[in-house]
Amino acid sequence: MVDFADDSDEAAFRAEVRQVITEHAPRSRAGRMRRAVEGLSDEVRQEQADWREALIERRWIVPNWPTEYGGAGLPVKDQFILSQELAEAGTWNISGLGTMMFGPTLIVHGSKQQKQEHLPKILDDSYQWCQGWSEPGSGSDLASLQTRALRDGDEYVINGQKIWTSGAHTADGMYFIARTDPDAPKHRGISFFWMSMKLPGITVQPLVNLADQHSFNEVFFEDVRIPADHLIGQENRGWYHATTLLDYERSGIGNSIGTRRQVERMLAMAKELPPEQSMLGRNEMVRLTFADRIADAAVGMLFSFRITTMQSKGEIPNYEASVAKLFNSEMTQRIAALNIKLFGLYGNLVDPDREEGERGVAARAYLTAVSSTIGGGTSEIQRNIIATRGLGLPRG
Repeated sequence: MVDFADDSDEAAFRAEVRQVITEHAPRSRAGRMRRAVEGLSDEVRQEQADWREALIERRWIVPNWPTEYGGAGLPVKDQFILSQELAEAGTWNISGLGTMMFGPTLIVHGSKQQKQEHLPKILDDSYQWCQGWSEPGSGSDLASLQTRALRDGDEYVINGQKIWTSGAHTADGMYFIARTDPDAPKHRGISFFWMSMKLPGITVQPLVNLADQHSFNEVFFEDVRIPADHLIGQENRGWYHATTLLDYERSGIGNSIGTRRQVERMLAMAKELPPEQSMLGRNEMVRLTFADRIADAAVGMLFSFRITTMQSKGEIPNYEASVAKLFNSEMTQRIAALNIKLFGLYGNLVDPDREEGERGVAARAYLTAVSSTIGGGTSEIQRNIIATRGLGLPRG
């Protein structure tokens, strides 16, 4: 049974979150969207700094972490409520691979020294991480990775390549998995490490996406030496340590609410456009498609409620998370398609000199959405999980 209602404690927490948002969240749109600091006024920068401090003070940037490690120790439903209210207000939380994935994994598998070194820097947002997972021949079948970590005395020597590494060009450090025993079965010869991105032998090359944006990278390792104490957990048990990351991925509630808000903003913008630029008043199918996308957003919310209810009961979502991921990623592409249709031929333009709403937002969103059904596990992989683990079908 899905739990939609707040109990008295949850209702009180929701009221607290709303009050904090009212008192501290950035008031300007630029501040709420957390855009890059370049070009922002001093007033907007101060708004962002005040909001960031309010989140850190309440430990809400890591609501799921235990209190002894600087987190808020919130139950799953309260984490849900926090994400829900932030998304509803159209504002942001400090998030990244450090808070969402690497930090929680360190809490479980890291040494005392590793926790002392890394957790405080994650909490104050002073050290940025990237994730060294995929390789040119190891994407969906990640356990076939070939990057090597060879033990040499008190060091490991790293050779190999990672790809689709988000943020590697700006990250301070990388957590990654590499093969330490090439003779072991592929899941049993992998170890989990961290390294500084400033070490000799690391080369980062940009990968520019369809939208002409640089977020992905290729990363090459050539005889990169890291201290042996950069091993996290046990040698050759890295695959199982790495899967801990999956337990800390968020339910997607913020994405679902953000999707609804995105469609509502698109509708409001469409109503404000001159008739000759908007398809809303000229094409009934566009109007009907808006209704479909609002329904999509509601379905995405239901998936989030289901997953959160399971987590609150101590259950681990498996195929349920794949259903949500599959639906949400394909919904992202449907919304992007609607957005570009809304402007007619204007939707194809990418022109930074045009006014807000016409300067390539739709075109860039459409191009960026192509990767939504690839990252985090392709739609094909998600369907296989749903078929075998959810429906009990035999493997083909």
